[in-house]
Amino acid sequence: MPVTWLIPSILLLALIGYWAGRARALAVAGGDTRALHSLPGHHGGHVALFASAPALALLVVWLLTQPFVINGRVAELIPDSANSATGEGPSAALMMSEVRRVAAGLDLAVREGVITAGQADSPRTGADDMRAWLAGVGVALGGETGPWVLPAAQRYRALSATGHLMMTIAVIALSAAGLAGALRRVRPQFRARDVTERAVKAGLFAAASIAILTTLGIVLSLVFNTIEFLRLYPAVDFFFGLTWAPSFGGGSELGILPLLWGTLSISVIALAVATPIGLFAAVYLSEYATPAIRAFAKPLLEVLAGIPTTVYGLFALQIVGPLLVSAFGEGGVLGVTWMGSGTAAMTAGLVLGVMLIPFISSLSDDIINAVPQTLRDGSLSLGATRSETIRQVVLPAALPGIAGAILLAASRAIGETMIVVLGAGAAARLSLNPFEAMTTITAKIVSQLTGDTDFSSPEALVAFALGMTLFVLTLALNALALYIVRTYREQYE
Repeated sequence: MPVTWLIPSILLLALIGYWAGRARALAVAGGDTRALHSLPGHHGGHVALFASAPALALLVVWLLTQPFVINGRVAELIPDSANSATGEGPSAALMMSEVRRVAAGLDLAVREGVITAGQADSPRTGADDMRAWLAGVGVALGGETGPWVLPAAQRYRALSATGHLMMTIAVIALSAAGLAGALRRVRPQFRARDVTERAVKAGLFAAASIAILTTLGIVLSLVFNTIEFLRLYPAVDFFFGLTWAPSFGGGSELGILPLLWGTLSISVIALAVATPIGLFAAVYLSEYATPAIRAFAKPLLEVLAGIPTTVYGLFALQIVGPLLVSAFGEGGVLGVTWMGSGTAAMTAGLVLGVMLIPFISSLSDDIINAVPQTLRDGSLSLGATRSETIRQVVLPAALPGIAGAILLAASRAIGETMIVVLGAGAAARLSLNPFEAMTTITAKIVSQLTGDTDFSSPEALVAFALGMTLFVLTLALNALALYIVRTYREQYE
């Protein structure tokens, strides 16, 4: 049974268990719910829980472990000459990928009626027949594929079918056993409510743990690959090198300083654009705008946050870049020649700043609105004007939160990719001219992992070192923002 049918089957059994448990609870209580320790719904939830949770857990574990078991069994058919460790063939991972592709093609040929299941599993099938069958369903077999691929694909299909059958039987049996066992425990004094509440608490804890475990997995993947990179490439040359010139043929220079300079330059330009506009917009919306204007302008401003970054990048490439060239390029309206092409740090920085405006504006607006009204009333009662109250009372009171919002926006700017890729160019250079093409850490992470990548080379592993550097940088900014907000917030409450 496919997983897409297995999960609904488990949920159906859980639903049946709920109504059966509820009905049994009423039956053992003689129809008087006062004789029950827990409500009939709690008994039904207890039965539904035992009918679904263990089965779903087994399904998840099975789906995670079955590929490793099957790959291990199929790998026995791959000859040593096909392993790159011998220097005579591609990697075992690529060979397993080919085996899975052929197995999927055979499955498709059986479903399409090109061949029968017996023909697909027959050990007497020849390579020519296999090629013809796969060609009949649009699957091309590589010319250099060895004769062992077909037997390996057949074993892969057989093991997968057996595994799915065993999984279906085990999961359905466990679900039914859980349903039956939970029904037998339904008694007037059974504390079904405590069981269901503990289950809900465990579910909430698991949901809260997902973010932590995900973050931990990301950090560990970055750390291990960064350590592997630093074993292959000197750390001093990486952190203090002034040249970024990767070459998969050897002789790479992987200094991060040009990338870090481009990242910080574009981020500073973006913050210089977004901070004043976003802050002034927040002050207007919170202190001056009427309710009708605020209800119209605030959602309209936040629409900018919903625009995909790719669209911003195209806007930078097609509109902002040519406008800057017409102003600062050769023969421009300003009579200066600072800019040679539309892709430059200034282009990406301006568009990135526009994207950050709703981020700063929304956070600052919430922070300004959180300032107690008594502070405003006290200032106005002493004779201060509204502008003086905003400048001397409201903004100082909200300043820690506003500073935190700006630092969070800086983290967002540092991690941006598409706007930089399309608007800033790809040149890794140390330059004080913002009208020259530059690049950032995120853009080079994309370029280093694009295409067929050998993860045993420093030219590919450097992407993880760049990602680790970016992670530490943004983490430091976020920690600083939280420190500022938590340290200076109390004096205004």
